[in-house]
Amino acid sequence: MDRHNRLGDLEITDPKAMRALAHPVRLAILERLHRDGPATATQLSPHVGATPSVTSWHLRHLAGFGLVRDAEPATDRRARRWEAAARGFRFEVPEDEEGRSAARSLSREMFLRSAGLPHRWVTETEPGLDPRWRRLAGLADTRVVVSAEELAAIEDAIETVLAPYVTRDRAQRPDGARGVRLLRYQLPESSDEPAGEAAGGPTDEATEERSGDAAGEPAGEAARVQTGEDTGVQTGEDTGVQTGEDI
Repeated sequence: MDRHNRLGDLEITDPKAMRALAHPVRLAILERLHRDGPATATQLSPHVGATPSVTSWHLRHLAGFGLVRDAEPATDRRARRWEAAARGFRFEVPEDEEGRSAARSLSREMFLRSAGLPHRWVTETEPGLDPRWRRLAGLADTRVVVSAEELAAIEDAIETVLAPYVTRDRAQRPDGARGVRLLRYQLPESSDEPAGEAAGGPTDEATEERSGDAAGEPAGEAARVQTGEDTGVQTGEDTGVQTGEDI
């Protein structure tokens, strides 16, 4: 597997597909399919903020870009079931202005979608966790001064660690396993920071980010976005973005 796509994500290159996905309902649909597997529009509707008919329309739109597809029919073969085309997705920022604009739109929508997750976890989820899981939860805010190449190596190493847990079959999960969200933001700082702030390193620092969706990429204009089950979330200018569930 490509070292820059260790999680087997669907790679989106078409700016039109990026714009199609840059919509809160469509991102919610894809996230739910990544998390829970195949579902009908009616089953998805309560979770994505749209009626079954509107959800069905969005599903067909996503299918037009190969992001979702028909799943094996359930017992009731009259109900159309959908599944995600891959366990996650990622994209690179194209060099042309149209592509860059589309990638930014999707990246911003993904940022907005993940922004409230920590607050909801603290207020709704954390109080109900048993002490063992509560002790394992937390966050880290670490600043490093690195080159673009070093940042790519860091992200690649992180994805290498995550890949076995992301790609294993559901049947291989141990007893007691539960979904965990790993939110990773790589946020390159501005190059006009005060002199001396980045002493000992380049002032134009580069970092990388990864919907849900954990991946490494060369820094620069190419940005990556990933999302899917058992993955983290990353996004940023000149970086990759990923989001997903059950990490």
